[in-house]
Amino acid sequence: MVETGQDGPLHATLSNREMQVLRLLGKGKTVSAIAEDLCLSVKTISTYRSRILDKLSCRTTGELMRYAIEQRLID
Repeated sequence: MVETGQDGPLHATLSNREMQVLRLLGKGKTVSAIAEDLCLSVKTISTYRSRILDKLSCRTTGELMRYAIEQRLID
């Protein structure tokens, strides 16, 4: 399990909206599809994705998907 060095996993540092976006990315949804689903702009979702990448020390959406699956964040 990926740890922060503190109590809990890395994704514990995410906001509720960031967690929502992470779960949708983990399911394979595109930034555009997530923006449409959440009634937000593509730029806003891209900003959330960038923050999530930074907080989870990932470089690609593929790594985020793998993280979400390994941490059992998606159904």
